[in-house]
Amino acid sequence: MSAGQQFASDNNAGICPEALAALVSVNSAGHAPGYGEDRWTAAAIERVRETFETRCEVFFVFNGTAANALALAALCRPYHAVLAHRLSHIESDEASAPAFFSGGAKLIPLDGAMGKLSPLDIEAQVADARSVHHSKPRAVSLTQATEVGTVYSPSELRAISDAARRNGLHVHMDGARFANAVASLGLAPADLSWRTGVDVLSLGGTKNGLAVGEAVIFFHAGLAEEFAWRVKQSGQLASKLRFITAPWSALLESGAWLAHARHANRMARRLADAVAGLAGVKLLFPVEANGVFLDLSLGLQAALRGAGWRFYTFLGETGCRFMCAWDTAPETVDRLAADLTAAIAAPASARGARR
Repeated sequence: MSAGQQFASDNNAGICPEALAALVSVNSAGHAPGYGEDRWTAAAIERVRETFETRCEVFFVFNGTAANALALAALCRPYHAVLAHRLSHIESDEASAPAFFSGGAKLIPLDGAMGKLSPLDIEAQVADARSVHHSKPRAVSLTQATEVGTVYSPSELRAISDAARRNGLHVHMDGARFANAVASLGLAPADLSWRTGVDVLSLGGTKNGLAVGEAVIFFHAGLAEEFAWRVKQSGQLASKLRFITAPWSALLESGAWLAHARHANRMARRLADAVAGLAGVKLLFPVEANGVFLDLSLGLQAALRGAGWRFYTFLGETGCRFMCAWDTAPETVDRLAADLTAAIAAPASARGARR
């Protein structure tokens, strides 16, 4: 395998060259003010504003869980509720962090085809929660790209935002893979965020080549009031913040954040194309970003893992997720596809088939 590359998560990849060079450069500059009072942090904030074509409020935290939880805490009081897809990261993978940091706001998981919410989902839930005896819906959280690798179009986002506005809800976007969505649709970042009604975006960098650090972007200044204190209180204010923000500037200035996302998306498409039509392999969702979701028997899963491949069984017993990263090599994709093809061709007894 190419330098031990795997498909379990795009978090498994290392630091991209642009981010690493920025770290070396800022380190060679010597002493600098702490807690964001440095020129690299100021520059990173301006790069974000230029990228999104608006004067937004920008904060940097260590990870995506903090970005999501603190953003939602800024939108909600303890008796509020957040509507989110049942597969969303805030619902299934963040250990109730949004509830903890908001002082008790409830997550209400909703179903939705292709990993997406719809305006009807939102309207129906709000109609069911008008009594003081229920948690009051206050925010909608969307995942872009979704947890099953699909992408919301601008029209879908606008329809959801309009429904949210009609019902007094704010719109939060978990953009851990926002770059992949932008690269997939070929649109301006603004067209998938504030121009379609998104109030706050948790912009992911770690899955796109950074070592650490996500950005929380408020498109309405009033919603960010005293957010700096939330960041500090939660232990998310880096004393040497320039080591988080300088790599952000490097990715945004150079365009590498989108170049890396495009590459990851291409590798996902390459994998999907390579396994299309194989007996016993079913593509579960359209490949619109950097994830490929395949229905594989337990026997095929065992064969791949026996060959050294790591991936998650994501949906039930047979729904498997394969994530491509900024550095996934074509030959790694081809090798995985070849091993899957060989496993299918092998006698069932040879792979210990259990279905």
